[in-house]
Formats: sequence, C-alpha cells, structure tokens
Amino acid sequence: MDLGISGKRALVTASSKGLGLGCAEALAEAGCNLVMNARGAEALEAAAARIRERWGVEVTTVACDVTTAEGQKQVLDSAGQPDILVTNAGGPPPGMWTDWDRDDFIAALDANMLTPIALMKACVPAMMERGWGRVVNITSVSVKAPVPVLGLSNSARAGLTGYVAGTSRQVAGKGVTINNLLPGIHATDRADALDKGVVEKEGISFDEARANRQATIPAGRYGTPEEFGQACAFLCSVHAGFIVGQNVLLDGGATNLSM
Repeated sequence: MDLGISGKRALVTASSKGLGLGCAEALAEAGCNLVMNARGAEALEAAAARIRERWGVEVTTVACDVTTAEGQKQVLDSAGQPDILVTNAGGPPPGMWTDWDRDDFIAALDANMLTPIALMKACVPAMMERGWGRVVNITSVSVKAPVPVLGLSNSARAGLTGYVAGTSRQVAGKGVTINNLLPGIHATDRADALDKGVVEKEGISFDEARANRQATIPAGRYGTPEEFGQACAFLCSVHAGFIVGQNVLLDGGATNLSM
C-alpha cells in the first residue's frame, strides 16, 4: 500500500533502537526524510547509516536527551517544521509504590508526559497552518490496564493520554491527527530488562521467565519492532485522517477489554 507520505519530514525521538527505530525504519520505507534522536551518538549514527543505505532517504541525527529543555531545543532546531512527529522515551524503572518519592515522579512526568506535550506544542501549530500533520505518541498498554510494578509509567502515561484526548479533538479540523500507540511486550531492551527483573525476583532462568511471559500472550510471542513500526507508519499515512484521539493496543491480545 502506498501510504502517500513520500517526501514528508518526520521527527522520531528515541529512535536509535527498539520501537522508535522500528517506527523510523517504517517511515523511511514509506519515503519519509527523517530527523532521528537518541542519547547515545554511536548507536544513533549506526542506525541512521543503515536507514540511509537501505531506503535512500535523508536522515538528520541529533544526539541529546530530549527529556531536557536543552535537548528539546536541539531536536526542534534540527527538525524545523516536521509533517510527522513520533514521540518516544524510555520508560521509568519498575518497583513498588514504597520505592518512589517526588523526584521519581517528576522524572517520569518529564520523560513520558511533559516532553511529548512540549514537542506537540512546538510542532502542531505549523501542521495546522499547512492543513496536514500526523502525531503518534508511543505510550504503553498500562494506560488501559495498569501494571502493578510500573506505577511511575502508569501515572505519567495516563496524564499524556488525558492531554491527547482533548487536544486531538481540537486540532483534527485542521487536518492534524494525534493518536497513541500502546505497546505490550515487544522484543526490545525494555523487555529484556523486565524479564531480568523476574529472574532476580523469582530465581528462575531468563528463558523460563520469557516463556512464562509469552504464555500470557494469546499470540504466543513477543511483538517485533518492525510490525510496531508498520502500525505507526499507517497512522501517519494519508489513509488515517479519520482516526483521531485513539489509543491503539499492540499487545498480541494480552489485554482483554470489553470495549
């Protein structure tokens, strides 16, 4: 399917690996020129080089921490006025409710709520003026089914979800859509970290921890960054203009909701 976005400029944050990289790859395949961001310059440059070679698109890299005001300025200065914005940031650490204090919550809010909001506020007005734009926020299945050990993530991402619910409906009439993609467990470093946590807590092997988690997923496996990226690219396409303010689960059926 031709997504109709060849030549568009897409900003994808935290995109040197994992789900962010999957989104960048899929958008490049669709013909988008990219601005890619990550904290680690080496991994970022390697990912960008592979994308340039494979898809022949322009790729600008910005190595910085996008959760800081300085990092956001660097990214936005490089991106100019993107047609597509994909926000992503690593999730806060798991733990128990007794583990976290105010500073932990502020850090989670900065990374997983306030940074996406700042990027949207910077990019969406120009999209509205042009009459077309796409925003996809990578959040988490936890906004529909909170995960007990991910209280920091649950809280921050729920706040972003509420913001998008109102904002998306205010800008849709100008041709701009904002939606959230909610990943379940995908084969990324984040999944490895969570599985290792189970290993330490339960005293089982890594393979056992992974097999036990996969058994809870009707699809019987973890998702892949590639298929996640393709879903993101569709939401960014010309065919998704009537999808507004939605929270789209990609979890292999693990979350059983009646609505």
